[in-house]
Order: sequence, then structure tokens, then C-alpha cells
Amino acid sequence: MECGSEDCSDNTHGPDSNKDQRVYFVPHRWWKDSQDAMRVDLDKKKGIVYASTPGSSYGPMKIINNIFSSDLVFNLQREEELRENGEVGLSGRDFALVSGDMWLQALKWHSDSKNAMKDEKGFSAIDSDIGDVYPLQLRLSVQRETNSFEVRISKKDNTVELYKRACKMFSVDSEMLRIWDFSGHITLLFNDDENLVPADCRRQSDQETLLELQVYGLSDSMRCREGKKDEMASFSGSASVKMNGTADSSNSDCMRAGSLTFSLGPGEAGSLGLTGLQNLGNTCFMNSALQCLAHTPKLVDYFLEDYGREINPDNPLGMNGEIASAFGDLLRKLWAPGASPVAPRMFKSKLARFAPQFSGFNQHDSQELLAFLLDGLHEDLNRVKCKPYVEAKDGDGRPDEEVADEYWHYHLARNDSVIVDVCQGQYKSTLVCPICRKVSVTFDPFMYLSLPLPSATMRTMTLTVVSNIDDGMPQLSPYTISVPKHGKFEDLTRALSIACSLGSDETLLVAEVYNNCIIRFLEDPADSLSLIRDADKLVAYRFLKDHGEAPLVVFINQRMEEQYIYGKSTTNWKAFGIPVVASLCNMVNGSDLRNLYLKWFHPLQDSIEGTLENCAVSERTEVAEMEGVTDPCSDPNVNGLDTPLDIGMEFFLTDDKGTVKNSKILMNEPFTINGELNLLHVLVCWSEKQTKKYDTQLCSSLPEVYKSGFLAKRPQEPVSLYKCLEAFLQEEPLGPEDMWYCPGCKDHRQASKKLDLWRLPEILVIHLKRFQYSRFMKNKLETFVDFPVDNLDLSAYITHGNQKSYHYTLYAVSNHFGSMGGGHYTAFVHHGGDQWYDFDDSRVYPISKEKLKSSAAYVLFYRRVFEVLT
Repeated sequence: MECGSEDCSDNTHGPDSNKDQRVYFVPHRWWKDSQDAMRVDLDKKKGIVYASTPGSSYGPMKIINNIFSSDLVFNLQREEELRENGEVGLSGRDFALVSGDMWLQALKWHSDSKNAMKDEKGFSAIDSDIGDVYPLQLRLSVQRETNSFEVRISKKDNTVELYKRACKMFSVDSEMLRIWDFSGHITLLFNDDENLVPADCRRQSDQETLLELQVYGLSDSMRCREGKKDEMASFSGSASVKMNGTADSSNSDCMRAGSLTFSLGPGEAGSLGLTGLQNLGNTCFMNSALQCLAHTPKLVDYFLEDYGREINPDNPLGMNGEIASAFGDLLRKLWAPGASPVAPRMFKSKLARFAPQFSGFNQHDSQELLAFLLDGLHEDLNRVKCKPYVEAKDGDGRPDEEVADEYWHYHLARNDSVIVDVCQGQYKSTLVCPICRKVSVTFDPFMYLSLPLPSATMRTMTLTVVSNIDDGMPQLSPYTISVPKHGKFEDLTRALSIACSLGSDETLLVAEVYNNCIIRFLEDPADSLSLIRDADKLVAYRFLKDHGEAPLVVFINQRMEEQYIYGKSTTNWKAFGIPVVASLCNMVNGSDLRNLYLKWFHPLQDSIEGTLENCAVSERTEVAEMEGVTDPCSDPNVNGLDTPLDIGMEFFLTDDKGTVKNSKILMNEPFTINGELNLLHVLVCWSEKQTKKYDTQLCSSLPEVYKSGFLAKRPQEPVSLYKCLEAFLQEEPLGPEDMWYCPGCKDHRQASKKLDLWRLPEILVIHLKRFQYSRFMKNKLETFVDFPVDNLDLSAYITHGNQKSYHYTLYAVSNHFGSMGGGHYTAFVHHGGDQWYDFDDSRVYPISKEKLKSSAAYVLFYRRVFEVLT
């Protein structure tokens, strides 16, 4: 018997209370077709046959009419020989009694087979998908002397219409009537123990029992098939109901009499398994994940069968079987024929009880719920009652096949459930110590693959490249490059060299600039790029390799700036512009050092001043020649103290921290460099006149490595799912927070890690890591991932070929539309043939195959398919 409210399930005892305990009366041929197709062992599920023929020793069928009632009466007796030999013919007069679980499973198979044959041009619902189910009351009297029972169908127990239907079904002239009892309900009637009598059987007296049957597939088909008695027990004729709700008029009478009538209005779909879930308040994340799981083929078959026997309520890692029972009950409601949208309140309450992070009505992550649910279902259904202690062993040079099988055997010794059977695979994990080169190989199980998006594994960085000033024309050019997020400095120099077309005779020196001063040079190729922040400013100086042995000089620019402190004006020296770095080749005196510096600044003379004086260039040149004065605009290699460029510009030696050593560099006096030093720091103080003469703004601002903003997003190019998989399998160093304890060094090391796929599951769940979290911000990647729908071929990515097929086809997608912290979840689900549906909470819409791919795809569900060998 069914309970009228979800809340009453708290008062049930065990998972069997959620089962449909009603008895269904169906055509035996319809039942057998589904069992043969699903390869059910009929020897184990062979029903007990009861038969009756008119005029036989079992007693004729007859209609008893009296003043009080009109009853249809006939006798049924057990056919021992037919049951043992299995030679019962299917003449159309054979019926089957099955339990609610058996009926729902067979109904699903018939619905799937019909959907596979649907016209690709549009959706049509066929009445063989959802048949007319109606109750019929029978009175059974056990005749123990003849090991038979009398069946009585009375008008007083049924409506006139149902009584007429029963008379047409059971009245025969010459053919034998057989009823195959797969439910075991009739057999229990011969028991004296009333506790074993089914709930739908109510004892009316010592001799009589009232049994209610749910008749399916046998409704008034004679009206449309007059004179075809051999087809009476076959499935009702079909009538197509189009999306606009109209029907084929030629079969409309059959449709109304032979099946549950329904119409498909805009935005509705009425077929088996196409049932929505009500949104209880920000529960779209849960609905999306549940719909994807509720349409996973092997899980649907499993939970429509008697899964209660595998529930492990004593597992300390489980949830007393309550999560499995709640999910199984919800799945059955979703697959019930003609169901209206289901409110998953009971499942939500169980979820909140065992996973408090999902309590309340806040938005959550569908993948996080999926991970919890798969693990919870596994532990609730774990067939291992007592888990043995298993100590994992390292490979130690043994063959990978031997080690992998050993790890998998240990895993199955502790974990054995339908989730393991269907959803779990195995990957190879290789760790290499960067110090002692110790190699550790392990084989770990996985429930799903969390693939990074290439835009998430790569980092965009902007640097300013300063060209070699030895050619007399230095240039500042910004370059934006992409490097691995967890890469090393050598990755940066390699990408930058390609971007700026670095010559084979050139090299780069990268420095970090802060407050217009160089605070460090990035020279170690093994340094992690995680040390470079987005707000940092990097400059790369180009040099010729043949100057590699010459010492370098770093010029820091300073000028006097006025500042107001507490309303009072003060002046202080302050650094400005980009530090100048050059090689000290053939340096003799201070003038050479000055000329090297001015050579860099000469092309940056103020363009406005040049424009105003453009008309007087020739005159100024003539005057300069007569007076013997060299114009710095025409001669960049000035070397005299009497030039205008020297006025107000002084040079001082400093240490690497910018502290002046009281050593002013004189222009005409030679200076010496300590041979142990390969880097010279020089402070250049500018006068106000000099700062006005040059457009220093051109070299005062440097771009940040990455300019972040409130709504700023990194450029995201479309990528293929295979590229995401390659990024997942790529070798990368562990983060500083994930240090590995090396058994060789006896210390924690930042080892490199490499993953390889070893064993693939039947159902492959792929999670695209769209959400990024850090201490200061959250971000969602809107990258469009191009994923295969019909043929995901993983043959090239599997390390060990130990399976028959590595080809998969898509059957469900969990989508997230919108931004971080908001948005909406939906699910796309395949439902036979080329038909897909959009499950948007309680609404279910057909959707074209072309619309499956979008930047909202978040979790992909694939099932394995086998290649057709030609």
C-alpha cells in the first residue's frame, strides 16, 4: 500500500517499505519480451503457472446472475508439468502476475525501445509508453482438495465498466487460459500464516480473500480489434500524440480506450522518465545532479529492482542506508508513468541531516553534491560488511600491471557496490623527488575526473622588453604571454623569447621593478612562477651575448619633487622612470658613463619642444656650428662638460639598496670598478630643467603583470575536451602547500606529479573546473569547451590497454548558467534515439542536439559503447 505523504516514510521499517507492493496483471508476451531483451535468467524467475479450460476438469467459466449480483466465476489449478517442462505456448491467452518493481522495470524497457524508433523529425508520445492502469477486484477461494482456487469477479466489487472489461478478458470459448504468477502472491494464499498474505489481499472469511490487481495493457482493446481474439492479450494499439496536443483521428477511439490519454502542451513532455523536480528554494543545483543520476542506465535498472537487500545499515562510513533508500524512492517516483513534477522534500531532509553543508536554501555546487551522493550511495550499498585492513605497497620496480592489479584487488576487498561496478576507474600516479630523484608509483581509484580548463592551467603575464641600447635606438615594447600557472621561470623566458623574436646572439635579463627601482633580478630558471604576483611589474632587458662577461651598470633616476605634508610644502628626491641597465664595455672615465646613460634618453626628447622648434632647426644648426657648440639633438654622443645636457645632472655611486657612498662621479676623471663586482649601481640626479627637456612620461609607467579589475576577465579561447584531458595528465610540480614526504630524503619535497589513466569505468563522469577560488576573490571561467557527443575516444590517453573499448557516448550534462555566487543549474538528458530533453526544475522541454554544447556545460556524463568491427 502507498503512503499519502512523504513524511510517513520516517515510520517505515527498512528499505522494502518504499517498494510498490501492488500486484500487476499484464500480458505474458509483453512481460517476456522485456525479460528476454534484458537477458534476465528466466530459470531463476520462472513463474508458477495456473490454468483453466472450458469444460475441463478444472470447471468451466460461467457467469452467475441472480437478483443481487452478477458474478464471473472460474477455477484455476496449478500446472505442474507445464511449469517443469517450460513448454507453455504464448497463444495470446497467457497473462502474468508481477510485482510493482518488476512491472516498472519492464515498462521502462518498452518505453526505451519505443523511443529508439521515434521519428527524428519530432517528438511523439506513443500509448505503449504509458498504458492505462486500472484496478480490478477479485475474490479468491482456496480449494485445498484439488490444489486449486476459485476466482470470482463481482459487480458489487467493481464498477460496471471494469466488470465488462473483465468479462471480455476472461471469457473464452475453447482456448486455455493461463496465469503465470511471478509475484508469488497467489502461492502465499495457500499458506495458513496470515502474516505472509500480501497487503493487497484482504481476508473476507475463512474461505475467501479479496485481491486487487492493477491491470495494465489489456484495456478494452477488443473495441478496436473486433473479432481478433488471438490479439486480445497483446499490447494496445498505438496513437501518436503530437506536441500541440492533437491526435491521429483514425486511432483516437483506440487511444482513449486503450491507454492513459495525455496531451503535450508547450513546454511539457509526457513520457516515462520525463518527470521534473520542484525547486524547493535554490535547489536547482540538486535537481540538476539528481536528474543526471536518475537517467544513468545501470543505476536506473538497479534501483528499479530489489536494491534493498544490498543496503548496508551497519557500515560506519555510511548513512544507515537512508541516503540510498531516499534516492531509490525518489528515482522510482521520477520513473512512474504519468507522474507530475516531484517535490524532493524527503531527499532534501536526509541530505541536510548527513551533509549539513547542504542544509538551508543557499545555492551550492552541483558537482560537490554529486561527489557526496556517489560516495554516500557507495557506502550505503557496500556489499563488504567487514572491511579488512590493507596496507598499500609501493611499486619498487615491479611491473605496472602487477602493481595496478594488486591495488585494484585491495580496493575491491574493502569497496564493492553498484557504484564501484559502474562509476569507478583507476589512474596511475607517479611522483619524482627533485633532489634524490626517488620515483614513487601508486594506483588510485577515481569516481570522476576533474579536468582543469587550459585557461585555468595557464597564466597570462605582461612584461616590458627594453631593446639593446648599443644600437643607439632603445625601445620599450610590452608583450603579453601565456605560461603554465605552476610553471618555472624558464617557461617565462622561453615564451618571452618567442614573443619578442629574440635573436640567437641575444639574451634576456628580467628584473622586478618596484617604486621605479629594481628590487631583484629573476635569474634562477628553477624558480616558481607563483612567486610573481599579478600586481608586480617586470622589465626584460635585451643584451648581446658577447657582452656576457662585461659588468653591468644600473642607473636609477631621481628628481626633486614638491610634497605637501600637513599643509606645508617640502621638497624631496624621488625616483622616477624605468631603471636603465647597460653593459660596461670600454669604460674609461665618468664621461663615458654619462654618455652611455644619455644615449638611452636621447630618443625620448620632448616631442612638443621639437615641434615648436622645427621651423628653426636649420638656423639653430648654423649658429651652433659658428659657435662650436654641439647640439645634443643632432649628436647623441656628446662628451663635453660645456654642453647643455650636463647642467644640473649629477652621477653618484650607490650600493644595491640605493644608498649613496659619498662618491660623486666626475666627468673627466677615470674611475675603476672592483674586479669582484659584476654589477654597478649609479644614482642619476636630474635638475628641473632636464626633466622639462625630456618627455619622461613615456618611460615612467610600466604595465602590471596582470591588470585585475572588478569585472575584468582573462581572455578565454574555445578549447576541446581532449585539451582539458591533456592538461589534467600533464606533469606539474606540487604546490608549496602539497609537499610530498620523500622516503629517500626523509623530508618533504616539492615533487613533480604525473597522472595517467589506467582503468576506465562504464560510466565516466567528467567535471570541468569552471570555478576558481582564492583568498581574495572567486571567479567562474566561461570558456567554451567543445566536447564530443557521440564518440569520445580515449584510446590515445589510456596507459594500459586492458579493456575492450575506450569509446563513450554522452547521455547527460549538468549546466550552470550565470556568474559566480548566483546563476541557475539545469540538466540535458538523452532519452532515446536522437531525442534530448532540458530538465529545468519542474519543467521538461525537448531540446535539439545542436544546443547541447555551450559555455554553461559543467559536468558531463558518458557511458561506454563498443565499437562495431567491420
